[in-house]
Amino acid sequence: MSWWTQHGGQVVASVIFSLIGLAFFAAFFLILPRILPFSLKKEIEEDQNTALAIVIASVVLGIAIIVAATVG
Repeated sequence: MSWWTQHGGQVVASVIFSLIGLAFFAAFFLILPRILPFSLKKEIEEDQNTALAIVIASVVLGIAIIVAATVG
């Protein structure tokens, strides 16, 4: 038996789940500015709101952990 016949299905499944996870991650970045009542770019870049940047970073890490758990 070749390596591909033994592990090919697992490789394909991992790639598919990775692509689905990346799609959800990208959708989060497209939806987030629309649901916030303020401009995220203005708050973080111009007003230098460090607290907001930390909260957004923690949300991003949380979603990344969820995506990684579904792939692995």
